[in-house]
Amino acid sequence: MELKLILEALLFSAQKPLSLKELREAFTAAVDHAEGDETVRALKKVKDSELNLALEQLAEDHEQAQRSYRLACVAGAWQFVTQPEYAPWLKALVGRKVRPPRLSQPALETLAIIAYRQPITRAEIEQVRGVNVDGVMQTLLERGLVEQVGRAEVVGRPMTYGTTALFLEYFGLRSLEDLPAADELRRVAVQKPESLVTADPGLATVPPEQLALPGQEPKSEGQPANATTPAGPAAPQAESPQG
Repeated sequence: MELKLILEALLFSAQKPLSLKELREAFTAAVDHAEGDETVRALKKVKDSELNLALEQLAEDHEQAQRSYRLACVAGAWQFVTQPEYAPWLKALVGRKVRPPRLSQPALETLAIIAYRQPITRAEIEQVRGVNVDGVMQTLLERGLVEQVGRAEVVGRPMTYGTTALFLEYFGLRSLEDLPAADELRRVAVQKPESLVTADPGLATVPPEQLALPGQEPKSEGQPANATTPAGPAAPQAESPQG
């Protein structure tokens, strides 16, 4: 029994897209229902590389057969999907699925910047776009297309953002590597904030009174933060001559 035919049966019967991890789990669990079948036992520890190769062959077989459906990988999960040209008849059968409103042009521009430059801070996004993105970012976060992925190692430790698996599903991409080439967008220069001022790389920030900017000597412990030279007594002013 060919591996790709087993995968075809699994994907055909599944109610949702299946990732490689879920497919491997199905092969492992099948041993409990094998009843001594050696083929099932032999495929218990199938490798990801073998699954990928079989899935690619299966997708090619369906493409060459010119069926009304095809095998597609979206956001790292495999599923059978119908060809776009059959949409009118399918809509008549199952009805039109309610989809969220389309993204605005500013939202698409911001999403593109995040997709190609991630992880990226909100300030860096605004440098590329040249406008405030607070409202647009809130929309993208609420739609689940972007998410917080960490903090930048710069002053203030601002939050960084990246795209989600839902982003890949929304645009029908297998992975970020399938994004169209956008060398010009990647070349846009973004000025990074200065690094955190620390006593020594890897250590916690020292107390403010001990910080020193490049080229300056650190303040001594006894010197106040804003020490100034005390002014002496005012010099007496010469009286103007009496006429």
